[in-house]
Amino acid sequence: MGQDYQRFTLDSNTAQKSLRLSEGNRVVTKKKKPLVLPDHPARFDNFPQVLCRESVCGRCYWEVQWSGSMEISVSYQSISRKERGEKCPFGYNDQSWALYCSGFRCSFWHNSKHTNLPVVSRLCRIGVYVDHSAGTLSFYSVSDTMSLIHRVHTTFTQPLYPGFRIYPKSHVKLCDDQA
Repeated sequence: MGQDYQRFTLDSNTAQKSLRLSEGNRVVTKKKKPLVLPDHPARFDNFPQVLCRESVCGRCYWEVQWSGSMEISVSYQSISRKERGEKCPFGYNDQSWALYCSGFRCSFWHNSKHTNLPVVSRLCRIGVYVDHSAGTLSFYSVSDTMSLIHRVHTTFTQPLYPGFRIYPKSHVKLCDDQA
């Protein structure tokens, strides 16, 4: 997966107003009070979510570290941003696939269906591998070794964008390189 490693940056125009981006748009933190940000058509209005600027092309791998609770997602650019219902949250629609992680708990979500996943150790670093043309999305627990958490086989019909949903007292960092 080394040659497929891709570096992503968070898109500040998509970040919901309770999310603070830092470290060159590589870290996102959930804040109690909304930030004063201009309205933007790409911004998530009602859910603490953010997308990356770059899309996943071909085969691609990246890693994230976090504390607290979060969702790692890949979604189409066309995902709804302004509504309050199930069209916006990652994993609750046919536009996105999401892995929810919180300590020892993990579940996979797509189109409002979820699968609880067994996790044997506390997760703090996740690797994501996408093979767009093969329709494969894989999530790995990364430490001294890599362990598969979940794999999905599907058909992707549009470019995918990495994204995150951040819960209170949580943050996510896009890793600069592979562990």
